[in-house]
Amino acid sequence: MTEIKGWHVFGVFAFAFGIIITVNLTLAFNAVRSFPGLEVKNSYVASQSFDADRKAQDALNWDVTARIEKGELVLSILKGGRAVVPQIIEATFGRATMVAADQTPEFVHDGLVFRAPVDVQKGNWNLRLKARSADGTLFQRRIILRAAS
Repeated sequence: MTEIKGWHVFGVFAFAFGIIITVNLTLAFNAVRSFPGLEVKNSYVASQSFDADRKAQDALNWDVTARIEKGELVLSILKGGRAVVPQIIEATFGRATMVAADQTPEFVHDGLVFRAPVDVQKGNWNLRLKARSADGTLFQRRIILRAAS
């Protein structure tokens, strides 16, 4: 039987800590590389009008839903069961954790819903939507979707 010496113990510890450090650096690098960015430039300034903005959006009384159908993103905006056709200012369809798959859907209203072709794979997706109502109220939502295929 071989005698365990100091350099053996050092080698085992160096190898184990080397693996731990490598994994941590890999995870940190990927987290920073895939970070989607900031929601707002200054959260304090955005917080000053948050309650008023939310009340204005809630007063619109819109029922907003989105789904994925055969490679199309379908956005429904209803008020009292009737279709609403606001001006879509900005829409970003992508993954919650990275911007590499982000798409800007080109919505077309078909009389009932907005439709836009998207390249979608299985998993969780977000639609970050900014729309302006007829009275000028800015409506902002993040809608979470799940693609089955």
